Amino acid sequence: MFLAIRELTFARGRFALMGVVVALIAILTVLLSGLSVGLVNDGVSGLKRLPVTSLAFQHEVAKDSAFSRSVVDTSAVDTWAAQNGVAEAAPLGNTLANGRTNQGVEVDLALFGVEVGSFLDPAVAEGQRLAGEGEVVISSTAAELGISVGDTIALEPAGTPLKVVGILGEQHTFGHVDIGYLPLRSWQEVKAGVRAGDAAPERIYNEITAVAVRAADGADVDLAAGDKAAGTTSLTLEQSFGASPGYTAETSTLQLIQVFLYAISALVVGAFFTVLTVQRKQEIAVIRALGASTRYLLRDSLLQSVVLLVLSAGVGVAIGVAAGVGISATPMPFVLEAAPIAVATALLLILGVVGATVAVLRITRVDPLTALGGNR
Repeated sequence: MFLAIRELTFARGRFALMGVVVALIAILTVLLSGLSVGLVNDGVSGLKRLPVTSLAFQHEVAKDSAFSRSVVDTSAVDTWAAQNGVAEAAPLGNTLANGRTNQGVEVDLALFGVEVGSFLDPAVAEGQRLAGEGEVVISSTAAELGISVGDTIALEPAGTPLKVVGILGEQHTFGHVDIGYLPLRSWQEVKAGVRAGDAAPERIYNEITAVAVRAADGADVDLAAGDKAAGTTSLTLEQSFGASPGYTAETSTLQLIQVFLYAISALVVGAFFTVLTVQRKQEIAVIRALGASTRYLLRDSLLQSVVLLVLSAGVGVAIGVAAGVGISATPMPFVLEAAPIAVATALLLILGVVGATVAVLRITRVDPLTALGGNR
């Protein structure tokens, strides 16, 4: 480490410039990590909090738009409940709506219709749980808009009134829209556009979006067999995320950006140490002529790159986290979590070391005779 530390001190301007580049890349990785987590939470936090293992949609429905296109008969619920390994099955309805409260607050809601008292019926942090028709329990993020327990939301265009009876303790969103849980029968009427006082056709009470399935502890449910019996198409809970509006496009775009960022970090670090090795060729030849082994020089150069990467990445992560705290206070979907930041930082360091390793291997081709004029 003697030569590595000495060179870091002597050529501090050069290494400081490289450190700034690595720090900027680290800042970007932290911000992209926070944006990725924030977008996922804003897109599917409601789905992630459903106590289900799979969802059974309409047979052969397009999987990327299952929630908006699926129509399943309620008889499929009993069929799924009878399958081996299934602890519970319950109907689930989903539709997007907008409305206005009696306080004049405009709100967009992803309405989830559930049977009152079923395992899908959510617990609340404020107010009370669903008890009857015409009630709704809203996400905590919807309450931040200025909606309180006791308010009434009139859904457009039918004007269907929903009384807010409870507020959930955490963020529940679907497709970047706050979720409102309401009794299944009320959801079916909203979905069909039934106005207050109108007679609703009986068929609408037999239609749901999907069957929510919860497997028994340790059980492995045969989804294919269940689909064959019920005439449905099943997706695991994680697979159903792709049916949320914009989820696949957003996550794929951010992942592609991150991949390019990691590749750029490896190339930038590799290019820097390649140029540095070429510039040090004469000095390296002298050191080898004095008896230093190739292994010693490689170890010294790699330790030098590790020191540079760790210090620079540490500074960059600290700045990125500080910036992220400020961004988290804005309406932007941004969430800082330790695990994604740690993974992103580790990848940055690993790929940086890989780039540096490829670069410093040029040391093995430096001839010690160069120091003695052997190249003349």
